[in-house]
This record gives sequence, structure tokens and C-alpha cells, in this order.
Amino acid sequence: AALLRRLIAMPLVVLVLAGVVTAGAGLFYQGLPRELAPREDRGVAFIPLTAPQGSTVDYTDRAALQVEDILRPLQEEGIVATVFTFTGWGNRPWRSFVVFRLAPWEERDVDVAEVVRRIAPQMGQVTLARGFPIAPAGLGLRGNATPVQVVVSGPDFESVKLWANALLERAQGIEGLVNPEINFEQNQPQLDVRIDRQRADDLGISVEVIASTMQTMLAGREATTFVSRGREYPVIMQAEEADRVSPSDIDNIFIRAGDGDTLVPLGALVSVDENAAAPSLRRYDRLPSIQLSGALAPGADLGAVLAQLEEAAAGIIPVEGKLGFDGQSRTFKDSQSGAVLVFAMALLIVFLVLAAQFESFVHPVTILLTVPAGVAGAIYAMAAGGLSLNVYSQIGIILLTGLVAKNGILIVEFANQLRDEGRDIRDAVVTASALRLRPILMTAISTILGAVPLILASGAGAEARQSIGTVIIAGLALATLLMLVVTPVLYDLLARLTRPRGAAAAELDAQLAAGARKAGEGA
Repeated sequence: AALLRRLIAMPLVVLVLAGVVTAGAGLFYQGLPRELAPREDRGVAFIPLTAPQGSTVDYTDRAALQVEDILRPLQEEGIVATVFTFTGWGNRPWRSFVVFRLAPWEERDVDVAEVVRRIAPQMGQVTLARGFPIAPAGLGLRGNATPVQVVVSGPDFESVKLWANALLERAQGIEGLVNPEINFEQNQPQLDVRIDRQRADDLGISVEVIASTMQTMLAGREATTFVSRGREYPVIMQAEEADRVSPSDIDNIFIRAGDGDTLVPLGALVSVDENAAAPSLRRYDRLPSIQLSGALAPGADLGAVLAQLEEAAAGIIPVEGKLGFDGQSRTFKDSQSGAVLVFAMALLIVFLVLAAQFESFVHPVTILLTVPAGVAGAIYAMAAGGLSLNVYSQIGIILLTGLVAKNGILIVEFANQLRDEGRDIRDAVVTASALRLRPILMTAISTILGAVPLILASGAGAEARQSIGTVIIAGLALATLLMLVVTPVLYDLLARLTRPRGAAAAELDAQLAAGARKAGEGA
């Protein structure tokens, strides 16, 4: 109590020191790596391989065998249990997907992240294809999806293709981004049919007739149906298979000219060109789009990589274009922007509840001004432990809002009761702080000890629990220490703006008594 009285006597020093401790966390906050969720050890990892376009399944299989050679020493050490390969996934023979499952957690002393770090430098030995090991995502997201997924959109595919290729070139120089690629591949053979409209018009043949004839002879068309033994069968008109093998076979298809007598070969009216086209054209927000995706190097910061991609896109994509996010990148962006709103809503709700409880807007401010100290403690702990700012640590920070406010309520409520009994502000808050020290420490210590198992967690999903546990323990510890000093100092300064509830009741009783006396004298 004596120490607290001396600290209350110099509020400027106390508040400045508390402000420095809290503001210093802002410097560490800028350096925290950001990701959607910590990489969890699910006992499995995968390596997507991309061989040159047009490669056969046999060629891609040989590339997968090179990867298996890299994994073989880990199998001999008992770290990797099984390896299996999917070649030609996504109907693309030049793609392969190597999945390796690790031994059970109790049988190995390394996690999946360490295995990925050991394999990554050796991927240069795979000469037939490009690939990079990826640990599965957390939060139940698709395990085979790359974490970096940005979408370039625009008015037409030609423009989008130019922008996406330019962004891909810039992306190859971004540190931490591995194997960037776009999903626009013009490798599917296609026949373009062009009609000589002038010649067709001279012969009295309409474009509709030409199109209908080609559809009937090459693709087939249902002309009618017939019934046999109670079952109905369609009648399909179509040229014989031998007559529709190559593009030159259209010369054997004839169309009657407008005079009704002349037969004109279809090859005299149309030209057929063979080229390559994209097997599919994707849209994002109803706009033509191309996706750029890539993996992250071990220890790379997803937030920093996406920020560099946005910066690069700003100098490439004009105003009519658009850069969006998909998959894990989109979820990450939403979680980062939504976390600030959720934290603000938590503060507002706690403030309104406290304002209703204390019937004052001053006391809630006194209590909530210690919340930044809890956030600062969490940031210091994450920086010291090398943890990232992710959705789990954000949940822990939001939980701190209620945990920190709870201890402040004990001091402010008891100090108000002492003021109602006639104590002055300073004496009331010093006495309340001294008498409530034990319950405050007991609740804080019990909460901290309850979160210790989260930090000591191991096995599947341990990384997520460690993030929440670290935030709760460090944040609550620092907030409790600062709250024992800062809350009394703030109460001594701000409580002067309020009146004790007992004083208001006493004043009302006095007014009622005075009114009663006047009424008696009048009678």
C-alpha cells in the first residue's frame, strides 16, 4: 500500500512507463510473421511435380522416381513410412503428385516442418520436373492447395494473359515464393473453322445451312425416333466414322447451292486451321481471370509474400484490371482484416456491459485502458518465441480482453464501495488494491496455470494450441503486473469526474427530508 501511494503521487511517470512498454510492442508487431494458421504436424506432406507441357505419363513417372530416391534415406531412418505417387492428376500427364506419410509421432523425433526443410534443398536433383515439398495446411483447408493464390482479372483473356505473364516474371524474383506458375495453358489442339461468307452468299448458301450440315455430318443430330418391341430409340444422322477422321474429309461433304441443282463441296466454303487453345477459361467475380499460385519456402512469411505480389501487380495491372485472392490467401486476407473489427467489437461490448454495471462511462475507460498491456505482452511473447500472427493467436488476443478486464473490475468495484462509505478517492483505491491483491493474483495464476498444458502440447495440432497458450499466458501476466499499478493511478485521476453512488442517494434523501420539513411547517 505504501509503494502504491508513492506511485499514485507521480502519475505521469507511471503512465509514461506503461505507455513505453505498450508502444514498444508496436515495433515487434511489425516484424511478426503473418500466416493463416501455423503449419501443423499431420504426419504427411506432398510434392507436386510439373514436367514440361506435353510430357508423357512415362516421362513424368521417371521424375517421380527421382523424388522417391530423395525420400529413400528418410525411409531407411524410419522417418518416412510410406510413399505413393499419382501421375496425370487433373487430366494432365505432365503433372504428378508425390505423397509421403511419416512414421507415428512417438516413433520419430522430427516434425513434418523439419522434414520439409531437409528435402527442399535436394529438389535440385530432380532434373525432369519442377517440384517443391509442401506441408499440409491447417484449419481443415485443402491439403494439396498451395498457400499463395492470387487471381488476375480483366476485360478479356488476351489482356489478362499479358498481365499474368508479366506478374509471373516478377514473382520469380520474390524471396520466399517457390515454383510460381499460372493456370493458363494453351496446349489443347483445336480446329478453327472459318466460313467464306462472300462465296457462300454468291452461291445462295446461308451460314445457318453450313453450320447445320457440319453438325449433322460430324457431330450427329437426332432426326426422329422409332419404336421396336415397346421401346423407343433415337435415329441419329451422322457420317460414317471413316468419313470424318481428318479435317480434309470436309471436302467429301456437299451442300446444295441456292439454285437447287448444284452440289458444292464444303471445303470450297470453309477453311480449317489447327492451333492450340486453353482447355478451360476461368472466371473470377464474373471476369476473365488467370490464377498465379506458388508454394512458400520453409520459414517464409505469407503476409510478406502477398504484400510483394500486390506491390508488383500495382505496376503491371492497369485500372481496368483487378488483382484478387483465392484459397488460403483469400482466407488469410479476410482473417487479417476481420480480426481488427472483431477486436473492436469485443472492446465495445465489454465497454457497454461495464458502463451498465457501473452506471458510468468513466470507470469502463479506467478498466479497458489496461487491455493494450495484455496485447503488448502477447506480442512480446510471440516475438521471443518465433511464433507467427495467425488466426489462433488472434483468438487468444480477443480472449485477453475479457480476462484483463476481469481483474480491473475487482479493484474499481471495491473502490467504489469504499467511496460510498465516505472514503476519499486515493484512500479508497489504495485500500481496494491492497485487499483485492490476493484474489487478483489467485485468478491470474489459476488462469495461467490452466493454459500451461496448451504450451506443453505435442502431437497433431500442437502448433495451434501453443499459439493460443502463449498469447494467454504472456498477455495475462504482463497485463496483471501493469494493471496493479496503472488501474489505481487511472482511477485516482478519472474518478474525480464521477460521484459516489452513495453520495447521490444521500443527497436525494436530504432533499426529500428538506421537502418533508417544509411541508410540515406549511401545515
